Amino acid sequence: MRQESEKAYIHWLYQAVGMGNRGLFRELRRMAPIEEIYEMAKKGLLEEKLSGRYHKKARILTQSAQNYDVAAGYERMAERGISFITMEEESYPEKLASIPDAPCAIYYAGKLPDNQRKAVAVIGARECSEYGRMMAREFGMMLAEAGIQVISGMARGIDGIGQQAALQAGGYSLGVLGCGVDICYPSEHRLLYEQLIEKGGVCSEYPPGIEPRAVLFPPRNRIISGLCDAVIVIEAKERSGTLITVDMALEQGREVYALPGRATDPLSRGCNKLIRQGAEIVVSVQDLLKELNPDFDGKETYEQQMIFASDGTKGQLMQILDYQPRSMDMLQRTYEDAYGRRIEIPELCHELLQLCAAGYAGQISGSYYVRKM
Repeated sequence: MRQESEKAYIHWLYQAVGMGNRGLFRELRRMAPIEEIYEMAKKGLLEEKLSGRYHKKARILTQSAQNYDVAAGYERMAERGISFITMEEESYPEKLASIPDAPCAIYYAGKLPDNQRKAVAVIGARECSEYGRMMAREFGMMLAEAGIQVISGMARGIDGIGQQAALQAGGYSLGVLGCGVDICYPSEHRLLYEQLIEKGGVCSEYPPGIEPRAVLFPPRNRIISGLCDAVIVIEAKERSGTLITVDMALEQGREVYALPGRATDPLSRGCNKLIRQGAEIVVSVQDLLKELNPDFDGKETYEQQMIFASDGTKGQLMQILDYQPRSMDMLQRTYEDAYGRRIEIPELCHELLQLCAAGYAGQISGSYYVRKM
């Protein structure tokens, strides 16, 4: 295990020049122990040693070392609940260590994923549809209930919804950030950010204090896919940042799954394109669980078994509710066609409102209802 004192110097190095300089890091390690590099920088000797392409970086390190207290800087970070782990340590995530361009070290708050458990990235569009929101919620919740760790980028839309659902189901979720772990981005996900730190974790290859910038997000996507056994795309446009994560997952040898959608829906074109290109089709969480675990028996979750078993009418309505909004009239006709009994509007309204109150259905625009589980 790497000594904390040595890690304090590595933290100084990454704060000074950034985590992306793996070539510089290797060059410095060949030159001398990291503590000696700091002393050389403090004495202004490093610029002579690092000529050529690293000369500018040597000047930055020299300036940084003049007024930086290595031990105090590392201690301040630890006091804020931020941990730092290098690739040489046993507790570094095994899946991440296996990718070609794994980060030399990562910062995290909360807990890192359990190496012994399966992990799935639930990703998709930021501006998602109501259908996408519901499917992200269902996948996040049921994966968590099955003991699968949910990894994503804490972004708006599909990412955040899937992670929130996983936490609500009592599972583990990790948010991989495109900024320092001490910064909540997007700011409206403050509650999710705090819950992740409390019940799961957040991590980043960028040092604390690094603000989010567009250029930082594509590299972090390789960490999302690298931490997982598989990636599931819920919704994505044909040209989407989500597909960057997919490309990286394929390069890393990860399985990619996509939820198919209507051909006319712009938010499904990315998924449909992935399927045409060879991604696996999944239409339910059970499909994905069977792929991840061949011994999975395909049973519904305990909560779903209870709602189907506890009341015949409610269970029947759950069967005909869809993730696309359906009007009361449409539900009434579908119910009669399916079960040979006409359900009157007062009874239908009563049963639907009970399903809504229990969280199994949702009311949209007055008289339209959707399935939520």
